[in-house]
Amino acid sequence: MGVSRPFLTVCTLFVTALITANIIAVKLFQVAQVPLPWGGRAMVILPAGVLIFPLSYILNDVLTEVYGYRTARAVIWVGFLCNGVAVLFFWLGGLIPPAPGWDGQEAYQRILGYTPRLVGASFAGYLVGELSNALVLARLKVATRGRWLWLRTITSTLVGEGLDSLVFITIAFVGTVGAGLLVQVVIAQWLAKCLYEALATPFTYLVVGYLKRCEGLDTYDYDLTWHPLRVLR
Repeated sequence: MGVSRPFLTVCTLFVTALITANIIAVKLFQVAQVPLPWGGRAMVILPAGVLIFPLSYILNDVLTEVYGYRTARAVIWVGFLCNGVAVLFFWLGGLIPPAPGWDGQEAYQRILGYTPRLVGASFAGYLVGELSNALVLARLKVATRGRWLWLRTITSTLVGEGLDSLVFITIAFVGTVGAGLLVQVVIAQWLAKCLYEALATPFTYLVVGYLKRCEGLDTYDYDLTWHPLRVLR
């Protein structure tokens, strides 16, 4: 059985969003300053990866809704593998001695020289968040009998993005910054990503509707089990 072009397109965009987000996440930007209940103001700072990383969750929703949890799970593991290959060769590229006269080594290491702790945090947050997102959406689809797609996508994102942010920030920064700041960063990332998903709901409806018509598929996972380590079945 061949693989359709629409499916390949969604998978390619999913992996591209994941790898791009990890590269640009090294840049931080300030969104706003918000007042605190106990006085004073706090800066809301986010990594640039939030510009594209939520797209992977939108595409995860599309894959799960149209092709089912098992297919989405396989694509999530493919994304994990591709990201691992990218990180490996970024690291190897940094080990190669620079040519005489090339002054970009420090910049290369600053952008692409991931520390083992950040790599582990990123991988753990990705797997927990994406797999949870797909599982919740698939279960809700059966529970709602395919109705209220907006409810399924937003609810699954609240769970998936929340776990992703919590796992990543905790592993990456616990012990290096105060607990209060950790909580602020987790909440800020979670809310920003969920807002992104909510605003993209009309786009999700269009893509899901097109794929269901094009593929002739509308998968319901009635016998769904967790099994996160299974790649195919």
